[in-house]
This record gives sequence, structure tokens and C-alpha cells, in this order.
Amino acid sequence: MSSNNLSSPPTPEEMDRMAARFRALGEPMRLRILQVICKESRSVNDIVAATGSTQANISKHLALLTTAGILEREKDGQRVFYGVKDKLAVKLCELVRAQVTE
Repeated sequence: MSSNNLSSPPTPEEMDRMAARFRALGEPMRLRILQVICKESRSVNDIVAATGSTQANISKHLALLTTAGILEREKDGQRVFYGVKDKLAVKLCELVRAQVTE
């Protein structure tokens, strides 16, 4: 959604993008990944170790989160690092967590 025009109803295209973002965040493993990298970029191997999942599973989730615009990826030689591109996604997760823990 355009931050300049929040007073008007979202367009169908904006609604599609909003729904895609919520779908991307709607999986517990993806939320765990986001939590692991919310403070600093981490390599795929670091994320695998921190989550206890397989590299194939983590790679699938990282690709989805990157496509959704939530994460960014940076290659450094053979290693790939992922970091949070959309800081609002982290804030949204914090807000929802506060609500569900009340």
C-alpha cells in the first residue's frame, strides 16, 4: 500500500500484495527464521543450525520470504547471507506476539 494514500481503500493489486505478505508470515518456521535474523544477517548454515531444520527446508522458506520482499540476500563468495529487508514485518510479529501473550 502506498503510504501517501492510506485514507483511500486499497486497490485489488494492493490487497493481493498484502495477502501475499501475510501468507509469507503465516508459517511457524518462517517466523523462526525471521527471529533468528532480525538483529543481523546470517548465513544459511547459521540459520540451519539455529532452527534445527534441514538446509533444503530452510532454503525453501528463505526463497519464499525473499520473493515476498521480507528478506534480502547477499552472496559472499560461496556463502549466502540473509537479512531483514522489511523491518515492519519484524515489528508486526512483535505486535502480534504481545497480543497473544496477554
